[in-house]
Amino acid sequence: MFSSILVPVDSGKLSFKALNVAVKLATVHGAKLTVLTATSDFPMIVGGDGYMFTPINAKQWGDANRRRIESIAEQVAKQLKTIPYTFQAVTSDRPYDAIIRAAKKCKCDLIVMASHGRRGLSALLLGSETTKVLTHSTIPVLVCR
Repeated sequence: MFSSILVPVDSGKLSFKALNVAVKLATVHGAKLTVLTATSDFPMIVGGDGYMFTPINAKQWGDANRRRIESIAEQVAKQLKTIPYTFQAVTSDRPYDAIIRAAKKCKCDLIVMASHGRRGLSALLLGSETTKVLTHSTIPVLVCR
């Protein structure tokens, strides 16, 4: 039924649980598996009445992102020792959009991703990349918790 599955991961345990689900589905369906990590662009400059500052500089941000991506790639490699997969890392000011674009580019017919299951005010204030993917994707999305 599925021929190509995309699973976005971050450094959290929940995304690696979703990766387990994606592996099982890919194995059962003989589907290609693409693992993606999407990081945010350089953070905005914070400013106010008469002041502006950047929490860190662009080089520090780039170095931190590279370390994060390398760490995630290592975790994925450990978890998928014998499973064939493709790993991608993308940077975007809208990670949910990068996830959807990657799924379309790879011709995926399923996105498998994790959700923290936030509700109420915390869901409203924090938002969720999963919710945004669900809202904007035309590709089916399986949400794991």
